[in-house]
Amino acid sequence: MIAKVCHEVNRVYCSSVGDNSQVTWDQAPEWQKESARAGVQFALNGSTPEGLHKAWCEFKQNDGWVFGPVKDPEKKTHPCLVDYADLPPEQKVKDYLFQAIVESFKQEVNE
Repeated sequence: MIAKVCHEVNRVYCSSVGDNSQVTWDQAPEWQKESARAGVQFALNGSTPEGLHKAWCEFKQNDGWVFGPVKDPEKKTHPCLVDYADLPPEQKVKDYLFQAIVESFKQEVNE
């Protein structure tokens, strides 16, 4: 459930900055869902936004993805496969949102 919420917030945020390439959780391919689930696990273990991005990059690269100017699931290219310091601010926001959502759920469970 946490991964689904994170995915949907990311989708809506991306849309707000002009990226309409994200599909709903129910339409998302399994590789995208698995990426979100892995991110949740890293966040539950206390990862920072920078750490989440690094883990995401490693997850993608282990699956054969490489840097490319355009996100293309068939070619497995993504423009965010760069060091965290090189991400534009609007891309860093996604890691902060992801971490905040997971942390919110984690606190809810612990209360």
